[in-house]
Amino acid sequence: MTNILFAAGPDLWADYETPLRTALDATGLDYRLTCDADPESVDYVVYAPGSWLQDFTPYPRLKAVLNLWAGVEKITGNPTLTAPLARMVDEEGLTQGMVEYVTGHVLRHHLGMDAHIANHAHKWSPAVPPLAGERPVGILGLGTLGLACAEALRRLGFPVTGWSRRPKTVPGITTQHGADGLSEALERAEILVLLLPDTPATRDLLDAERLAQLPRGAVIVNPGRGPLIVDDALIAALDSGQIAHATLDVFRTEPLPAEHPFWAHPKVTVTPHIASETRVPSASRVIAENIRRGEAGEPLLHLVDRDAGY
Repeated sequence: MTNILFAAGPDLWADYETPLRTALDATGLDYRLTCDADPESVDYVVYAPGSWLQDFTPYPRLKAVLNLWAGVEKITGNPTLTAPLARMVDEEGLTQGMVEYVTGHVLRHHLGMDAHIANHAHKWSPAVPPLAGERPVGILGLGTLGLACAEALRRLGFPVTGWSRRPKTVPGITTQHGADGLSEALERAEILVLLLPDTPATRDLLDAERLAQLPRGAVIVNPGRGPLIVDDALIAALDSGQIAHATLDVFRTEPLPAEHPFWAHPKVTVTPHIASETRVPSASRVIAENIRRGEAGEPLLHLVDRDAGY
């Protein structure tokens, strides 16, 4: 029997128990799923950041930890975790949700929709925005989410430049990598989308110097990770007009404190970390498939590179 410990908290257990059992039943595995198990019997741990489980040393049989979230920065540095760690890549839920969020906000800024939605002065201003082909978009991060968003925006006609740590070739997308490539990607981007993980290499990536490399009046959309941007530098760039607007879904502290200046800034849109949420039924199928693979001796999906941090 395969023993699975759900160590993601009681609230998520209430949401996941039935869908996860349904997904596991479909694999044909003989399993036991519980949120309370003898550590020495556990084969797999279903996990979420902030879990009560922080010490993995009492789990000698552990074959893998399966994270329910795409972000793994809160667990990759745990020295007691030596078993394989898989992050959540859910194309049905997470990926589609991110594509919809990014596409919606890129189009919002591209078309200048805010001026019409909040036109309280009843001012008739028939300014026509450029077509998509005249609005360069940059995407920092070409993982699963970044690639999906880049392709969606490309299909709408936007010229897309994507940047990643390592070289990548993506049909229809201009790709850059490394420090020089980052500068080139920033210099082109009238709308910049951040979809990088939170790692030591990406933290504070958008500081004052790099914000200044963007075209004056550029827009930033950040549904990636809060620490990618230096908050004070962004506020200064917004105040100077270097950045026209920032739509932010993620923050260094969440929920965003009521006294944080982002809330009151007229050029900031705050959304409450809703860009891409794990959908329980589809995420359950991803978890079940990885457990099936583990028991069949097949490679696990979406394994985390501990050195890279994602």
